[in-house]
Amino acid sequence: MRPIDRGDSPRDEDYGNYRDAFPDLVSRLGFFCSYCERRIVTYLAVEHVQPKTLPQYEHLVGRWDNFLLGCVNCNSTKLNRDVVFDELLLPDRDNTSHAYRYIEDGTVEVSDLLSADQAILAEKTLWLTGLDKPISKIEDENGQFVAIDRVRQRKEVRLLAIMSRNDLEELDSESLKRHVVELALAHGYFSIWMTVFSEDVEMRKRFVSAFPGTATDCFDATALATVSPRPNNGLDGASKV
Repeated sequence: MRPIDRGDSPRDEDYGNYRDAFPDLVSRLGFFCSYCERRIVTYLAVEHVQPKTLPQYEHLVGRWDNFLLGCVNCNSTKLNRDVVFDELLLPDRDNTSHAYRYIEDGTVEVSDLLSADQAILAEKTLWLTGLDKPISKIEDENGQFVAIDRVRQRKEVRLLAIMSRNDLEELDSESLKRHVVELALAHGYFSIWMTVFSEDVEMRKRFVSAFPGTATDCFDATALATVSPRPNNGLDGASKV
């Protein structure tokens, strides 16, 4: 899960209509779901980290620090589940790149580098967003299934990333490197590209730089996820990983 930094609010006050924050969020974070990392243009929406439908969070409806971007699957699975920051790992608060492994079969697993307590938090986050499910059957407002198989999509992007890596091994050119980065941005799944190119320091650095809003302080000089907790960014419940 890509760790992100949305930055300070572009407004001095809360948003009167939270939907107005969408262009600001896309400008900062790109057209990517903050949880599953897919590139989504049509059905991407402003996501309330702590759900606006729960009474205790009504005051956060227009709050910048409570916004991320979410796809239909992650939003619908998360829905009105309570989000207690100290009990979860979240991409705007923790180094979620260090917390998960993206496996060849398309599944997402908790990293074995985490402590037992951190692993529990990571598992809860997978459950919260449905990323632990092999297939997410989510209906949109019209009762239609939308992008129901995230596992299959992760496998497809992984295959594309592997082919791109192989092409670069045959022809190491600046133009091809730029093309591979553009492919990654066009499809999303930052963590899969970082996994496939785990032995290529230059390309990892390019991905970290190219994906807007990536929290660079979560990576070391070789663009590997740091083991130490993410530097505290002042948000509640931050820096657990």
